[in-house]
This record gives sequence, structure tokens and C-alpha cells, in this order.
Amino acid sequence: MDRNQMQTQIAYLRKSFFDEGFLDEQFMQLEDLQDDANPNFVEEIVASFYGDSVRLLRNLEMSLEKRPFDFCKLENYMHLFKSSSSSIGAIKVKRECTRFQDYCKAGNAEGCISSYHQVKQEHAILRRKLETYFKLARQAA
Repeated sequence: MDRNQMQTQIAYLRKSFFDEGFLDEQFMQLEDLQDDANPNFVEEIVASFYGDSVRLLRNLEMSLEKRPFDFCKLENYMHLFKSSSSSIGAIKVKRECTRFQDYCKAGNAEGCISSYHQVKQEHAILRRKLETYFKLARQAA
């Protein structure tokens, strides 16, 4: 694939993030902060998010295994995960986090479990998409 084709593919992939509702304007703001002095800034921020999110998801999963549910603790963990997701503009993940928090407030254990799986799924989908995007961007550089 030549450089022009790669640039076109990168642009298309980036546009799909927004068209499909995976990312919001926060991601664009991160891109605005990237410059020649720190050309991998966005990728580093996203990598940091995914590093932190592994720990947060593990805490959530461990709490979901305990009975009875501590809805306050679950909601607090999800609040941290939601804040972290918001920092990179992961809007679909953020929406699922809000749904999880709503189930916690309602004391709905089954809703929490179902929503947690949806959070993990959206998180994984976005991760794969971003990994592909950054890989192509590195190849085109």
C-alpha cells in the first residue's frame, strides 16, 4: 500500500470513530495537543488509559463476584472508569458506564452484570479499532 492509500485509510478509520459514535470531541482535543515535539502524544494517552483500565475492570469484576453486591463500591469503581474513558473521548464506553451506574443506584444486580459485560465489550472494540489506527499511523509516518 502506498503512502497516499495509507493516509486515505487512516482518515477513513478516524472518521468512522466519530460517525459510529465511538469517540467524541475530547479525542480531537487530545489530537490538538499533539505536535512535533511529542508526535505520539495521543497514542501514549490512549495506552495509559488502557493500562489503567485493566486494573479498574479487574476491581469491578472482583466486586461483582462478591455477594451481596456493594452497589456503592461498584458505582465508585465505575465512576473512576467512566472518568478515565471520558479523558480520551470514549463516548460509547462512557454511555455504558452511566447505564451501569444507574443499575447500581437502582440496586439492580442483574442489570449491573449485564451492563458490565457491555462495558467490557465496548472497551475491547474501541481498543482494537484504536490499535489498528495507531499502527497504520506509525506505518505512514
